[in-house]
Amino acid sequence: MTSLLHQITDYANRANPYPLYAELRKTPVIHDEDGPYIISTYHDILGLLHDPRISSEARNLSAPVADDLQPPEETSLPPSFLRLDPPEHDRLRGMTNRPFGPPHSPRRVEDMRPELGEIVSGLIDGLANGGRVDLVEQFSYPFPVTVICRLLGVPREDESRFHTWADTLAASLDPAPSEDRTEQARVAEEAKTQLGMYLAGLIEERRKSPRDDMLSALVTNVGPGGPMSTMEVLSTAALLLIAGHETTVNLITNGMLTLLRHPDVLQRLRDEPRMAVPIVEELLRYEPPVQLLPQRTPITDIEIRGVTIPKGASLWLVLASGNRDPQRFENPDRFDPDRKDIEHLGLGSGIHGCFGAPLARLEAQVALAELARRLDNPRLVEDPPPYRRNAVLRGPRHLNVEIDGLRP
Repeated sequence: MTSLLHQITDYANRANPYPLYAELRKTPVIHDEDGPYIISTYHDILGLLHDPRISSEARNLSAPVADDLQPPEETSLPPSFLRLDPPEHDRLRGMTNRPFGPPHSPRRVEDMRPELGEIVSGLIDGLANGGRVDLVEQFSYPFPVTVICRLLGVPREDESRFHTWADTLAASLDPAPSEDRTEQARVAEEAKTQLGMYLAGLIEERRKSPRDDMLSALVTNVGPGGPMSTMEVLSTAALLLIAGHETTVNLITNGMLTLLRHPDVLQRLRDEPRMAVPIVEELLRYEPPVQLLPQRTPITDIEIRGVTIPKGASLWLVLASGNRDPQRFENPDRFDPDRKDIEHLGLGSGIHGCFGAPLARLEAQVALAELARRLDNPRLVEDPPPYRRNAVLRGPRHLNVEIDGLRP
């Protein structure tokens, strides 16, 4: 079984890990002496995502998670709510949600639809009118950063600086073996410091002169546990930038790759833009941007399928495997946007379900519908494309496409 775990994290299998996940599911709880416990079936994963005995806090781990699978966090900031358990998790997430969604701000995301459309149109207008384009570099990467800047309230003239920081931090998530890890870490740390200093200045401005943006709401709203501290606001803003950016990049890029492999569905989307809603839901099942959650641990001994998982053990929940579980989904390896029963794990579930899910869904729907409408005869240059090295946040590093031109 050790070799199977090695294969899953091996870059050579990044383009298609799904046959390996099928092997995993034959033994629903896998463990070897030195490694984590791996959970790969849908119902077991869903149950654990809702189990209050499962912790997200690193301090509860008896042994550290492998560095290459542990999503990075700004070490000089307190943990974001992503890595906290109740009650602190509930306090911070609840306060962050007040300016982001229901019930306090029910239309915050939906009201961004026209602005999202403008950003998407501008990026597509910037593509070459014929020839080769890299949809990652020229579209999927810049789009979510711009959206997060607008959501937080970053001045337009500073957005380019945010793009630079996001690119640097993205590179640190996805190191190449040939690169100097020490130098890469230094550059990433410098970018984090600059980002932190910039956000700290912006936070102070918003305290004095609040505006109609999320950063202003975070610094002025007072929840049941009192207001957020400056460090908590910084940590939350950094989470929105890093987590919100990386996952949406992969969702859009995996989506275009899948549509280009299924030209009949691409044509349906071109003819019926409303198809974007079921297409994105099926994409979240079929090619989820987050493949697995490696940062979980039981706070007491638990039993799964007759296997006792001890307190403090490292626990991996392989969401992408659960999404292809034939015990839950009929013909799970088939991409089918007409699928009716689609309660997928692509955005997690439970108290740590994806905070930005409404925005990620809307971004992907707007982006894919407009790309389908405006790209004339798009076709893949290489299949599979080159993938990012990251096993957790899986998606193509480049998606080179030939187009005949741009439709108006």
